Amino acid sequence: MAPNIEISEGHALSSFAVIPVLDLKDGVVVHARAGKQAHAGKRAEYRPIATPFGPPHDATAIARALLGITFSPILYVADLDSILGRGHNFDLCRELADAFPTTTLWIDAGISDLSDCAFWLPLDATLVIGSETVESMEAWDTIRDSFGGKFVLSLDFDEQGLRGPDDVMIDAASWPDRLILMSLGRVGTEVGPDLARLQETLKNAGRREVYVAGGVAGRDDVAKVAQAGASGVLAATALHSGAITQKEIAALVKGRRSQI
Repeated sequence: MAPNIEISEGHALSSFAVIPVLDLKDGVVVHARAGKQAHAGKRAEYRPIATPFGPPHDATAIARALLGITFSPILYVADLDSILGRGHNFDLCRELADAFPTTTLWIDAGISDLSDCAFWLPLDATLVIGSETVESMEAWDTIRDSFGGKFVLSLDFDEQGLRGPDDVMIDAASWPDRLILMSLGRVGTEVGPDLARLQETLKNAGRREVYVAGGVAGRDDVAKVAQAGASGVLAATALHSGAITQKEIAALVKGRRSQI
């Protein structure tokens, strides 16, 4: 069984996960890389990834390496074509699901309504519902009521604030058990996660699981997010660049366990 990072007693979870992210576009793995700038490139401008873990056309090889580094029971897959409304990578996602039957896939595919959910459900994956693609609070309520806990809500923020219906953020009672705090402007950057917004979200989240995405630069950022009380981070750039290594994640695992 894969190890996890133990976190503070009394939290809703007993573990902390470093979840690898795979971005798919035009049938290959792509990547946003914005250096230390505050704004990542637009999704349509993502380019095939350059990584030591495999060629961009071999998503399975890259995923296997990322899962090995992170010990993660979860693989986050973003279908950028589906998010952009210009097709999908369903067959490639199915290949990933078949290749890693003991890994839970979190699929982010620009889902906005029940028909979108129905299209992806045959994968038996956990669906990520992004606030930026939810058309209204009514649409969100319908998805939540229809699919129960079989999804994760991503609260998507840019420099202007929440993308999507404001009521989704205001009405914490409508949140599911798992949330992603997504800082879109920090994706592909190394500027660090939005810890202030994380603290605010955790206050409203109660015992829900909160995961942080965007800007995670290295081990120190992962440790700060864990210490704040989050349940995990989503990581891509820092894994491909070697800023977060398997040894560092293992050390965090050991260090967190020794504190319990």
